[in-house]
Amino acid sequence: MTTGAFDDRFDHGIENLKLYEGLMLLALNEEKGTMSGAYVEYSVAAAILAELLLLKRIRVNVDDKDKVELVDATSTGDKVMDEALQKIADAKRRAKLKDWVQRIGHISRLKHKVAEQLAADGIIALEEKKVLWLFTQKVYPEVNPKPEKELRYQMRRLVLEKPLEVDPRVALMVSLAKSAHLLSQVFSKEELKQHKERIEQIAKGEELGAIASDVVAAVEVAVMVAVMLPAITAATTSAATSASTTCST
Repeated sequence: MTTGAFDDRFDHGIENLKLYEGLMLLALNEEKGTMSGAYVEYSVAAAILAELLLLKRIRVNVDDKDKVELVDATSTGDKVMDEALQKIADAKRRAKLKDWVQRIGHISRLKHKVAEQLAADGIIALEEKKVLWLFTQKVYPEVNPKPEKELRYQMRRLVLEKPLEVDPRVALMVSLAKSAHLLSQVFSKEELKQHKERIEQIAKGEELGAIASDVVAAVEVAVMVAVMLPAITAATTSAATSASTTCST
């Protein structure tokens, strides 16, 4: 896609930038092409699920223990989302949204697949560099900064200027970036401190319509559980190992 095409795309806002793509752009260092942020895979997975919810390809059944139901399994035209949708379609048992964050977060090379998609659109480049002259590391330096600049502008406007009309997709990006600890890529420490209450309101979906609020709330819970689970698993494993060692002595 040419730079001109991106100009046209962002003249109409960020609605054509997928949530998970925007999250990945925030996580990537523009010059080095390396990734930052906590548990990016889980946050990307949550963003993919949010997209599928907004597209009404899946829904959360509140009458069935908040389990995710497949609504439409036809192709979205997006390889990353289609792979996630197929996993949901192929599942033998329905699961809650937080469980799907875990499962989709474990899709092989998920972050790199998203990066490759951004590269195909001409936003970032695919490169490899040597680490300690022994290992090869994939890096994704930014070549077209306009999409990320527009995204940052919209996020800052939502938080700092408090517009009367709230774009659900921008609100979701703020919520997802908060969960992935990426808001520091968009706001200064002073801004985060000064506007903490505003950010919390957006993250909880308090200013959005009912459907968008449900999506924000579900994604927030799913990411929270996903982020906590590795630490819980590690602690449980450590305790079990310690108990086993004690019993064997």
